[in-house]
Amino acid sequence: DAVHDKMLSNIGEIKARNAMVIAIADESDEEIDKYADYVIRFPSLPELVSSIPIAVILQLLAYHVANLRGCSIDKPRNLAKSVTVE
Repeated sequence: DAVHDKMLSNIGEIKARNAMVIAIADESDEEIDKYADYVIRFPSLPELVSSIPIAVILQLLAYHVANLRGCSIDKPRNLAKSVTVE
């Protein structure tokens, strides 16, 4: 897949700058192990629905990282609220 190859190329560029890479990949992607420092795996799903578990994984990751850093999870800094009344 051309998109997958481009993604691996981008990860290679990131690694060349000594950055840590945490990848989210389905269980059939064995090639990502060569590039990422850590891999979070999810079961192989049809492409149409695969974004749903990825969104949940990213939300949980963000929650736990923020919690470990001591950030206010319920009242994030610099969050603006917009209300539209019709």
